[in-house]
Amino acid sequence: MIRGTTKLIAHLGYPTESFKAPMIYNPYFEQHGIDAVVVPMGCKAQDYAAFLKPLFRLSNIHGALVTMPHKVATIALLDEVMTTAKVAGACNAIRLGPDGSLIGDMFDGEGFVRGVLRKGRTLLGARALVVGAGGVGSAIAASLARAGVAELALFDAYTPMAEGLGERLRVHYPRLEVSVGSNDPAGYDIVVNATPLGMKEGDPLPVDVERIAPSAFVGEVVMKQEITPFLAAARARGCAFQIGTDMLFEQIPAYLEFFGFPAATADELRAVSRIAY
Repeated sequence: MIRGTTKLIAHLGYPTESFKAPMIYNPYFEQHGIDAVVVPMGCKAQDYAAFLKPLFRLSNIHGALVTMPHKVATIALLDEVMTTAKVAGACNAIRLGPDGSLIGDMFDGEGFVRGVLRKGRTLLGARALVVGAGGVGSAIAASLARAGVAELALFDAYTPMAEGLGERLRVHYPRLEVSVGSNDPAGYDIVVNATPLGMKEGDPLPVDVERIAPSAFVGEVVMKQEITPFLAAARARGCAFQIGTDMLFEQIPAYLEFFGFPAATADELRAVSRIAY
């Protein structure tokens, strides 16, 4: 039930059709009697800068979830940026400070890493390839570096974006071996699709799946469907994998803390979610 006292959490992105977070947060809020609601708000990239600050002038706004294509653009619009978001160069959560300031952090990478570790994979000393250096890819790369991977390869169709991420990683993780420019997955222990490829019918695969070792762990960020064409191909190779919503479930406990709500576990969230594809 949405009341006049309900705290609004905007879910900002475009397009909104693939949004899954409201189907997790809202059932959880309802079950636990938390007077808050996550509301999808479709905002195109060209309108975002003009829209964000007026949105936070609403008297009942509490915060925002940020998704594609706004994660990178959000950084320049904030008053305070937490360290993880600085390294990633992107933000996926905004909360309103008591003085009206906008405070941003990034949890995509934390969610991805928690999911991989929960599945029993070792990241310490691993070799990882992240394809896509936008908001979610940058966050995953930053969290993989923090988790202790030995080597991190970055690829993006827009090379300067991958190079910028590589430079930030070298500053904060000087012992990490960073390479930029190739999406060849051969020889990597972890292969991540952090691009939007898979959201549209007929999209090409982000890498040559035939060159992924069957022993590799494959991660996906696209949430339009549970098993994307990329994951289907990786599964056929015999690879262990992580679906896009796994990252979402694992990061929401960190989000809840950020927004000042009661804590939850990923399993509790899965139990009440009403995700549909």
